[in-house]
Amino acid sequence: MNSDDAQKRIGYLRRELREHNRLYYIEAMPRISDREYDALYHELEELEAQFPALVTPDSPTQRVGGAPIEGFESVRHAVPMMSLGNTYDKSELVAFDQRVKRLIPGIPYSYVLEPKIDGVALSLRYEDGLLVRAATRGDGQIGDDVTANIKTIPSIPMRLAGAHPPAVLEARGEVYMRKDGFMTINRQREEAGLAPFANPRNAAAGSLKQLDPRIVAQRPLDVVFYAVGELDGIAFPTHARLLEGLRALGLRAGVHYWKEDSIEGILSALDTLEGMRHDFPYEMDGGVIKINERDLYETLGATAKSPRWAVAYKYEAERAETILKEITVQVGRTGVLTPVAELEPVTVAGSTIRRATLHNEDEIKRKDIRIGDHVYVEKAGEVIPAVVGVNESARTGDETLFEMPKACPVCNGPVVRNEGEVALRCENLLCPAQIKNWVRHFASRGAMDIEGLGDVLVEQLVDSGIVQSPADLFTLTREQLSGLERMGDKSAANILAALEASRQRDFWRKLAALGIPHVGTRCAQILEESFDNIHVLMEATPEQLEAIRDVGPVVAESIHTFLHNERNRKIIEELIAAGVTFARNKPAVAAEGPFTGKTVVLTGGLARCSRDEAAEMIRARGGKTSSSVSKNTDYVVAGENAGSKYDKAVQLNIPILDEEAFFRMLEAEGAP
Repeated sequence: MNSDDAQKRIGYLRRELREHNRLYYIEAMPRISDREYDALYHELEELEAQFPALVTPDSPTQRVGGAPIEGFESVRHAVPMMSLGNTYDKSELVAFDQRVKRLIPGIPYSYVLEPKIDGVALSLRYEDGLLVRAATRGDGQIGDDVTANIKTIPSIPMRLAGAHPPAVLEARGEVYMRKDGFMTINRQREEAGLAPFANPRNAAAGSLKQLDPRIVAQRPLDVVFYAVGELDGIAFPTHARLLEGLRALGLRAGVHYWKEDSIEGILSALDTLEGMRHDFPYEMDGGVIKINERDLYETLGATAKSPRWAVAYKYEAERAETILKEITVQVGRTGVLTPVAELEPVTVAGSTIRRATLHNEDEIKRKDIRIGDHVYVEKAGEVIPAVVGVNESARTGDETLFEMPKACPVCNGPVVRNEGEVALRCENLLCPAQIKNWVRHFASRGAMDIEGLGDVLVEQLVDSGIVQSPADLFTLTREQLSGLERMGDKSAANILAALEASRQRDFWRKLAALGIPHVGTRCAQILEESFDNIHVLMEATPEQLEAIRDVGPVVAESIHTFLHNERNRKIIEELIAAGVTFARNKPAVAAEGPFTGKTVVLTGGLARCSRDEAAEMIRARGGKTSSSVSKNTDYVVAGENAGSKYDKAVQLNIPILDEEAFFRMLEAEGAP
């Protein structure tokens, strides 16, 4: 291939990859599989390696930086990045509206309400459609250049969509860590003996401060845009049009907003938004109210720090005070000892909390938490209960200090604190607690989905010495099971049948079940698309693994290390010998039906199956599932307590199926 032909092919590949990125990250409507995407990406990589003069900064291959940077350069914002004034009192919003009326007497205006994202403010500068710089807010005038790190966030386009992009567009928004990703990364950090992040905002801020973009690429970061700085060649008459315009340019702007003609309408919308507080993928701690008509902004003006045309209303933190009765210590799957607070039951964010993580010994000392204290409990990331502080004024002098055990509380084996870690770790690989947690993970719904293999049975199997690894599950006999407490012949037969069925689970489920650090459901599915079987995966080098989409250096090294551990390889071989096929299943040819080629969003609880099971049924019939509702969604399946996705479907006039209608459509195509 000569240079001209290469340039044409490279241009085509870049356009295709940009479009598929937009469909995947902005529209939530992918058209090709990850495997097909990877093939296009690798072809582009090879051509650029062959013709290095054709490499451009906006190429999809340049998204993740290579070498670590030495430090951040300072950037002066063309238009200052102001912060909003905050209030917790609705009467102050009425006063805000009255001030607006005094500043623009007789001029009609409306409002827009958006969720207030608890993240890190960011400004992206595009020139002629090309991303040239990303900067943090800093002091509002000068921020840090974090372009190399921002390029690692897949939903941020390196080139704007559209044939005629504006000469200059500064898009401003919030970088956040997804709540589900926050839980995962904290679990991984604790398993690795590292200090967990306090909350998603701290995790996002810490990620952007990393000097190695390859580390940032492993963090589950995303972004929502809601404002602009300098503009040239484009204008937005209203804030609502601004949000729509940013989306049209390929930027992820908020789809949840309310346009109201009065402050009374905004006050009502704030109540609606609060009811959706836990439905967003990010931490949402209030609402931002803005004048919709942007031509009024100059007249309304600003104070030294805040605009007079916008204000933030913050909801009260969902925290409660209770008594810390005891501190127990759990031993995790990797041997990490984690202190857990045993609490007087208390309600937080609609849930009754009896236990909360204390993370590690250093955290307990830093917060000076003592047994018997009155403590404050919140849900970190609105999901994980955590002790966030102590009411020292309630102390009586009877409280006692806590010390971590000198030996494993389960097996009494030695515990160590490795260099660079904050956690103690049990060194005994045959520790019953580690084995139990591994077996529980192996049998869980997101992995092998072995029905009936619950906590009580796992406890008995490990305590009796019958099971010392997941491979031992497949050597169980009816006699062994029947001899356990509360296990009759029928129950034993059901367990054996469930184990038999699990042998033929999808390859990705088996990979997820192995418990490879950093490899969850999504990563396991990506690996299944890239490797036919476990033996091919075992032969892959870290460099080959890292070349796979969404698998960075940390994950690649983790997979390689796990699969080259002698004990792990022995257990995998034992599983294969027991009939567990670690290979990609041949896809069944699905008959044409109502779900073929359709995108379905599941929301709320289903009575007849879990959402994961419903998603598999849809996939088995040639459909796809998505986590968000967009104009490209074909159906929304709404179960009990359906939330904002239901409202979005109504807004977009997307067909909504209740559980009964959903199963009628499934049955029309045959049994699962």
